[in-house]
Amino acid sequence: MEELLDLIYSRRSIREYTDEPVDDESVEAMLKAAMAAPSAENLQPWHFVTVRKRKVLDELAEVHKYAHMLKKAPLGIVVCGDQEVSERHWVEDTCAATQNILLAATAQGLGGVWISLYPKKKHQKFVRQLLDIPEHVGVLCVLAIGHPAEKKKPRTQYKPERIHHGEW
Repeated sequence: MEELLDLIYSRRSIREYTDEPVDDESVEAMLKAAMAAPSAENLQPWHFVTVRKRKVLDELAEVHKYAHMLKKAPLGIVVCGDQEVSERHWVEDTCAATQNILLAATAQGLGGVWISLYPKKKHQKFVRQLLDIPEHVGVLCVLAIGHPAEKKKPRTQYKPERIHHGEW
């Protein structure tokens, strides 16, 4: 239990990366973790686009002003949800999968950061066109992943005043 909690507290948003590539085994481990996430009605609407080409990562970095870290990341993972499979719950399901990817990255000594694209239609359209993603597939986010070039201390951000027992 303590190891799991340490991992959760250690997961931080990492925006600086070394030049070292992320190996295929690490990518597969993250995607297996993603697909172990809970899913409403077990519909599993998720799809993932892995991006390693520098030119494409640099283009993804232009999606909005908070995506700049993709210019240094050796790997991007675009998290998508098939709305024909789960129109009502694709967002929740892909959010759970995204958290699992970030935890699996941390467990492997990697760092990552969640770059939100949903619900901004303009951002989703940009990524959809760049990566040839079908129209019926929602684009939740892109994750910048790599070997950390920065160190952050674990934290919980626990705030007891936000907890209500029995009623508000």
